[in-house]
Amino acid sequence: MNRLCIVSGMSGAGKSQALKIFEDFGFVCVDNMPVQMITDFIDICIKDSEKYKDIAISIDSRSGENLSYFDAFLTVLKNKKVKYKIIFLNASNDIIIRRYSETRRRHPSGQSVSDGIDHERKLLDTIFKVADEVIDTSNLTIGELKKIISVLSGISQLEKRYLGISVMSFGYKYGVPNDADIVYDIRFLKNPNYVNELKYKTGQDKSVQKYIEKQKEFKVFFDVFSKLIELTLPGYIKEGKSYLTIAIGCTGGHHRSVFITEKLASFLEIRKYKVNLNHRDILRDL
Repeated sequence: MNRLCIVSGMSGAGKSQALKIFEDFGFVCVDNMPVQMITDFIDICIKDSEKYKDIAISIDSRSGENLSYFDAFLTVLKNKKVKYKIIFLNASNDIIIRRYSETRRRHPSGQSVSDGIDHERKLLDTIFKVADEVIDTSNLTIGELKKIISVLSGISQLEKRYLGISVMSFGYKYGVPNDADIVYDIRFLKNPNYVNELKYKTGQDKSVQKYIEKQKEFKVFFDVFSKLIELTLPGYIKEGKSYLTIAIGCTGGHHRSVFITEKLASFLEIRKYKVNLNHRDILRDL
């Protein structure tokens, strides 16, 4: 086990979002496991250190009286020589009250939000006092929180491997993908479908690729398009985006979009991005 992060904090301060961030970073995440059971779980993690390499465990006020075992739990970790970091997420009372008002959720204590905050601060005081890091999320964006957690957990948030990119080809005649973040229409290029010897081939065939590459518009377009995508990706990472879908469409999704999608995927892989390639409509009506 390389890393163990114990995540705690006030309800409404961003613990759930923090666990999602850890999950994006490849951590095995456990939310609100009873404190008495965590030591058994740690033993499992130690025995299978390859599977449970990085662990994030959330412990909060929902544990109630079980929090009295927290100091004993830390002692067990020290005896087992398990290195850990306690991260406590906090926010001002006014901000927490506002967040509860916006989401219209009830406080987990069952009390009014104001009374629940006071009760929760007393319950969590044991953890707060021994926290290695306290993050005040009152004025943080998700991207800023992700950057802080990446530093505290020993992971560089700007590493490209933490942005998953899906590059998809599709045919407009079958509809635009609903989950696409970026959609680009390349129907301005001449369609190989109207060339008899290319009609029943796809953008994966060399003859189709040569036909598209010979068009004078192609090189200028791809140079600009690929560089534009490359330019924007660090910004998506900085803002905390974990997955990006780029959809490239032509009429039927067989020729032009397939070739350009594969070319863009190769372009990004060379630059060390993690890319998933998908040709949604390549086999339709062939």
